[in-house]
Formats: sequence, C-alpha cells, structure tokens
Amino acid sequence: MNAPLVARVRQRLATADGDLGAAVRAETVGIVDDAVLTGLEREIGYELTGAGPLEPLLALPGVSDVLVNAPDSVWIDRGSGLERVPVRFADDAAVRRLAQRLAAGAGRRLDDAQPFVDAGLADGTRLHAVLPPLCASTTVSLRVLARSRPTLADLLARGACPPAVGDLLTAVVAARVPFVVSGGTGVGKTTLLGALLAGVPAAERIVVIEDAAELVLDHPHAVRLVSRAANIEGAGAVGLRELVRQSLRMRPDRLVVGEFRGAEMVELLVALNTGHDGGAATLHANSAADVPARLAALGGLAGLPSAAVTSLAASALRVVVHLRRLRDGSRVVDEVSLLDRAGDSLGAHPVWQRAAGTGAAAGALFDELAAREVAPPALLHGVAP
Repeated sequence: MNAPLVARVRQRLATADGDLGAAVRAETVGIVDDAVLTGLEREIGYELTGAGPLEPLLALPGVSDVLVNAPDSVWIDRGSGLERVPVRFADDAAVRRLAQRLAAGAGRRLDDAQPFVDAGLADGTRLHAVLPPLCASTTVSLRVLARSRPTLADLLARGACPPAVGDLLTAVVAARVPFVVSGGTGVGKTTLLGALLAGVPAAERIVVIEDAAELVLDHPHAVRLVSRAANIEGAGAVGLRELVRQSLRMRPDRLVVGEFRGAEMVELLVALNTGHDGGAATLHANSAADVPARLAALGGLAGLPSAAVTSLAASALRVVVHLRRLRDGSRVVDEVSLLDRAGDSLGAHPVWQRAAGTGAAAGALFDELAAREVAPPALLHGVAP
C-alpha cells in the first residue's frame, strides 16, 4: 500500500468533514476508473481501521491464526497446519505501525518502553505482538475467533473421534461429570468444549469465565465473563481469579473456565467441591497422563502444596478428554481418562485410547455414570468403537 497516500487520506479525514470514499477521491484526482478507486478505498480502509494487508487473510474461511514473522514472512493456519502466503509489508516499520495501531485500538500500549502486548480486539480477535530488540523483526500473532458453532455431530463427521466415543462424551456431560479438555496449542480444545456444552439442557445456566472471548457456545442460557487487562495507566485490571469468585454469586448450574492458566484454577476447584458439579475447563498438557502434574504446577502458583491440589482436584475433576493434532493437520480425541486419587497422588487412568481402545478405567466410569442415573454408553460395556 502507498504509505504517502494513506498518510494524506488520514490527514484529510482528520482535518475535514467527509467519508473515506470522498477523501480517497480527493487525493487521487488523476484516477477516474471506479473499480480502481473502489479497490483503493477498500485497501486504505484496511490500513486506517482494519488489519492492513492482513485483513483479507482474517476473512478467509477456516482461518484460525495469522502470523507475521517479518515483513516478507506471513503465515496462516486454516486447519491443516501453517502455510506461507504471498503477503508483504513494505518494511519492519510498517509492521510496527500496524501492531501499534491495533494495540491502541484495544486500549493497550506498545512501544520501546512496553515492547510486547497481549490484547483482545473489538471483533474478538486475539492480538499478540513483540517489538525488537526482543525479536529480530516486529512479530504479530492474530488468533481469530471462531465464526461457526460446530456441533459434536459436525466434529464426528470430520473424524474427531469414533461415534461410540462421542456417545461417551455426551453421557459425561449429561451426567454432570466435571471434565477438562487437554491438549497442545491449536488442537481444538475450545471447539470441542463448546460442542460438548451445547448439549447441556436449556434450563441450566452456564457461566463461562475466559481470559479472552474464544468459546463459541450455542446455548440459550450462557453468561460470559471476560478478564480485563490494566489500562495504559496500569489500573483497572480484573483477573480470572476474581471472575471465578464473582461467578459464584450468579447462580450458576455449570461453571466453565475457558483455560486453566494460573491461580484461578484453585478458585474453580474449590467451587466445584461445594456443589457446583458439571463444570469444565481446558488445559494445556502434552498427554492425559501429564494433567495431574500440570494441575499441581498451577496450584503451586496459588501457594498450595501438591497434596492440597490433589485433594481438591480428585473431587472436582473426574474426566480428561485429551486432543492431539495428527501429521496431516487433523485434530482428534486421542484419549479419555479418569482422574483418580491413590494416596497423596493423582493419576489419569485410560478409559479409552485411540491407539489401544477401551482401557482399564472403563468400569469405574461405568459405575460413575450409573450412580448419576445416566445409562452408560456401549463403549463402557466393552463394545469396541
């Protein structure tokens, strides 16, 4: 994009009345082709109020991430892994200007004194940017809010898991068994969580607590609480831990934390131990077996010893649904496990594994569902998926 032209249009809009189209035409008097003028108006609009040359990428169907590593290195993820796209910035200064404008639009600061930012944009897109010298070139990462609400049936049709495993997950939700969806970055934890929560009865109130508004939930009685970062003056921050406390006064039937990240985990575990069953969350972990250690580590951030976290988690969370991204980019349910306590330790015992089928903990989950008056699905009767 022609930087001087953008600057002149910006100056005209700041000093005179008129819309963008009029300002563009006033600054391009030598151009009479309406198609060219319309294209210039659209591109300058992206530069002034949108994400610049990244705006068309954000609008592509299925895009979850847009990443800028350098002025000539732009990548996107459309569900099949990262792919490079032929989008270029003029120089690093252009990337920096875009990052600073997006940050300012979110009420955040990005400059040499504060060389990184993590903020939510008005449309729900998540912005993360880092300036040199912390990195070689200005780096921008945009996580796109999901535009669709895939159902569990949609995910099954895409091969996320066998239908018998889908029936198992449906039974877990129906029985109000508290669960956590684990996995690495970008494996679809939030997508699966939203699909499962869509099966919660309409009469139940779901209170969702998130660091960023990412969970797309098709439910008639869902309330969302989103944390707030400090403003430019460093005041006004409201964290997840405080939001969990506030949610307990909102008559929730089910408490959901978009992602366990720190000390707020303890607040939710305490809440789930006081009659708020059926809760759910997502958690970064490399495997289902790693979930107990991750819970202990996060509990440590709140100053709790491992034994205390074990006591809380053993009663508050029962099922782990672990996701994995395959080499072809597809996202699948890799394991369903049951969290159980043995002495002072917490373990994740396989109910079903993608590679091995039904596991040793299937009987324990069968008993759990039956005790909650939900018919155990065929998978727990020893029927192979």
